[in-house]
Amino acid sequence: MQTDTSVLTEQPRYVRVTGVRNNRFVEFDFSIGDPTLFVELLLPFEQFRQFCSKQKAQELTTEQQAQVDYDRLKWRYGQPGVKQ
Repeated sequence: MQTDTSVLTEQPRYVRVTGVRNNRFVEFDFSIGDPTLFVELLLPFEQFRQFCSKQKAQELTTEQQAQVDYDRLKWRYGQPGVKQ
């Protein structure tokens, strides 16, 4: 089976730094296309820089970060800000 990966390679890539661990590692979220769908990763500082460069990843804007946070609340509580 052959798949068309051109659609995936054309999608924008995003990173959102979420923390620093032991002053050696960068904790971050990485997404392709949709910032609300991401994987959590951990890399040493230099490898993080190289990863972002190779992926041509851009940092999420403030608005995109707010949308991701809103989406997390929606999935966790059914509605943003409402605990069940």
